[in-house]
Amino acid sequence: MKKLSKKLLPGVIGLIIGLLFTQTTVFAGNSIIVSSKIDTEGSLLANMIAVSLKFHHLKVTNKAGLGGTMILRRAIKSGQIDIYPEYTGNGAVFFPRLNKIIFKSFKKGYEAVKKADLKQNNIVWLTPARANNTWAIAVRKSFAKKHNIYTMGEFAKYVKSGGFVRLVCSEEFATRGDALPAFEKAYGFKLSQSQLILLSGGNTAQTEKALARKTNGVNFAMAYGTDGSLSSLNLLVLRDPKNIEPVYAPTPIIRKSVLDRYPQIGVILKPIFETLDTETLQMLNAKIAIEGLPAEKVAKRYLKQEGFIK
Repeated sequence: MKKLSKKLLPGVIGLIIGLLFTQTTVFAGNSIIVSSKIDTEGSLLANMIAVSLKFHHLKVTNKAGLGGTMILRRAIKSGQIDIYPEYTGNGAVFFPRLNKIIFKSFKKGYEAVKKADLKQNNIVWLTPARANNTWAIAVRKSFAKKHNIYTMGEFAKYVKSGGFVRLVCSEEFATRGDALPAFEKAYGFKLSQSQLILLSGGNTAQTEKALARKTNGVNFAMAYGTDGSLSSLNLLVLRDPKNIEPVYAPTPIIRKSVLDRYPQIGVILKPIFETLDTETLQMLNAKIAIEGLPAEKVAKRYLKQEGFIK
């Protein structure tokens, strides 16, 4: 989803993009090339964009699931794709000179990356969704109700009072300075190694299933804010009132030259993305990840339900 791979060298990325588009650039011209990263939410949002634009009689080529963040980034900057859903928090990586603290604010982070990308790359950030797909800690709804734990502050009080904690997470989440250690520092608690179950990878489907099934006594789990399994497994994300983590608001970004040619795109997508809050995306992602429905079908159903298409 939003995490960036730092292992791909620029030359390799350029080669991959070239190979991917050797037989597809013929679709350019009057066709708007919509793309996304290889993840559930990216596919969902890309299909929402493609379906809604087609409904308004625009010619669209759907290239959802193209690759990782840096592949998509290079593709849109080079004009190989025209529009795709990105996350505001990645602005800290795209523009390392910007103050990273800015991206802990929904509004400031969005405004900062919007201004920088337009100025440096002629890329326009359209209206963002009212959602945050960031690192978080999840809990079973029944456990939260029983112990009155809905925020990270309440979680900290529970920890410091000696409450039983078994948190399943990736090793990266447990050790990276902007993940669990950042929560511990900000809210004044500290988890011991015996309170953690560490996984080598960051697959939240595994951590959330372990939480839902109470595997090995797990009662808290690493999660991402809009994970589809959260809703279906009756889990909730602990709120972070101090905004410790960067905000990763899903936002369609588009090349300015394309938006200049089709200014109606911003008008079409604005009301759609304004309906997408965290809970809505959790529900829609679950239909794809848990129920196995095709992303295009889920996108069409939602757009019809909300009256954006017929």
